[in-house]
Amino acid sequence: MPLHDTLRPLPRLRVLVTAGANGIGAAIARAFHEAGARVHVCDVDRAALDRLRVETPGITGSMADASIAAEVDAVFDDVQSHLGGLDVLVNNAGIAGPTAAIEDIDAASWERTLSVNLNSQYYFARRAVPLLKASGGSPSLIAVSSVAGRLGYAFRTPYASSKWAIVGLTKSLAIELGPHGVRVNAILPGVVEGERMDGVIAARAATVGVSVDAMRQQYLDKISLRRMVTADDVAATALFLCSPAARNLSGQVISVDGNLEYL
Repeated sequence: MPLHDTLRPLPRLRVLVTAGANGIGAAIARAFHEAGARVHVCDVDRAALDRLRVETPGITGSMADASIAAEVDAVFDDVQSHLGGLDVLVNNAGIAGPTAAIEDIDAASWERTLSVNLNSQYYFARRAVPLLKASGGSPSLIAVSSVAGRLGYAFRTPYASSKWAIVGLTKSLAIELGPHGVRVNAILPGVVEGERMDGVIAARAATVGVSVDAMRQQYLDKISLRRMVTADDVAATALFLCSPAARNLSGQVISVDGNLEYL
């Protein structure tokens, strides 16, 4: 096989992307679709789902709150109906959670962040793994964590805790599923430009008492390349991880962050 062909995902992969109608998830879903995959997404945002399906005909979707096990089960009914199996799970669902000192974070906010960011990874993995084991292709599970899964993050403790836990889950599943030929890796996006990051910057600026512009510059100053990454950068990494070139990559934690030095 020519080298350039090894960098492309295998054709007709059956792919499920959680929280796939907005942001990073939508970029990943579109990238796989453009590469010839059959893609199903789920999302809690009905308007975003409808918009994605109009803009990208061929992608199918389900309404679901990824933190609710029964709704995840319903997604897999749709996956079986639309795809007839699964070759790739991109476990992407997550929320920013609160920005506050630990003593000011209420239990409900803590639990909601862990439920969406971590429990969803479990709910989807437990249903996807039997399908991945039965895949006739090159099965892969990609967990989307965050650079906050390798660095401490003051005032964002629920978020960071959940993202570190995803790395532990990834490492453990890679060992567990390797004998079945299923590869498991995590992508750790850094400061990703877009509306969600704008909100994170504004909330942190308010918490520490500086202007939004000053806080944005603080983030950029922490990145060796002095620029934010894009959702498409993350999507490109997901495609690579499902290509023949990555056939021996498993248990890896890959930062896509321009070398974010600290948070």
